[in-house]
Amino acid sequence: MKLARRRFLRLAAGAAALPARSRAARAQFYPTRTVRIVVGFAAGGAVDIVARLLGQALSERLGQPCVIENRPGATTNLATEAVVRAPADGYTLLMANTAAAINATLYQKLGFNFIRDLAPVAAVMRGGYVVEVHPSFPSETLLEFVSYAKANPGKINMGSSGSGAADHMAGELFKTMAGVDLVHVPYRGAAPALTGLLGGQVQVMFGSLPASIEYIRAGKLRGLAVTTAMRSDLIPEVPTVGEFVPGYEASGWYGVCAPRSTPAAVIDKLNKEINAALADPNMKARLADLGGIALTGSPRDFGKLIVEETEKWGKVVKFAGVKAD
Repeated sequence: MKLARRRFLRLAAGAAALPARSRAARAQFYPTRTVRIVVGFAAGGAVDIVARLLGQALSERLGQPCVIENRPGATTNLATEAVVRAPADGYTLLMANTAAAINATLYQKLGFNFIRDLAPVAAVMRGGYVVEVHPSFPSETLLEFVSYAKANPGKINMGSSGSGAADHMAGELFKTMAGVDLVHVPYRGAAPALTGLLGGQVQVMFGSLPASIEYIRAGKLRGLAVTTAMRSDLIPEVPTVGEFVPGYEASGWYGVCAPRSTPAAVIDKLNKEINAALADPNMKARLADLGGIALTGSPRDFGKLIVEETEKWGKVVKFAGVKAD
């Protein structure tokens, strides 16, 4: 009886190990078909461009096509939910960005919990914004801008790509920390907001560097400060906001996530290949052209960044009373 019992236990243990071994075997040969990266924005924007750069690099490194699927809408929530509901096999990934951290507090009802339902794979890039004004605005520096704003509360219009968007939240954080009263004017997208600034309908904007840099160089806009902790190599003569408002930092980040139950071996393989792609000098140069720096690290490192950013922007959303459109 004892012999039979021991034999049964050995068989049971072996059977229990089969699924884990099967998952490990699948991960070892992953991928065997096309991998999709879902992007929550229309084609042509910064997030889409970064996703396509990464997708091309991963196609070469993984030996399988890596295609981009654009699912714009609801400030990236449609794309996020699609990936949350996808099979957890590593063949459907999300190019997540700062919007996910903001949406966690901005939206009262979501069909998912970003931190709980998605697994961080790898951070990709971090980039900032530039505080820019129309050339007719009577301030040459950020310090002069703050002084003017305090002397004229509620008389300066601040454009953004939409209520709750990352550029809007960068402006709200600035308002809080600098103690100024700016009137938020949301547009339906970054391009219309930039057009509004160029036309003088709004006086200030926290614009993306890639979209703004040529206008600043041509003198059509005046860059007062960048929102990152360090100065940008694109416009090194422009100071950081933190040089005038101690502790201020606002930047957009991009990274890859997968459905929560994706096998750890698949996530580790993707993390390794993404980090290798980001270490390539050509990739670093392309990201620098977009005003960003490549980020590397483990899935755990990226998960920590997501949690920190979610807490940071959650406080701003609540303090400013921002509501989703």
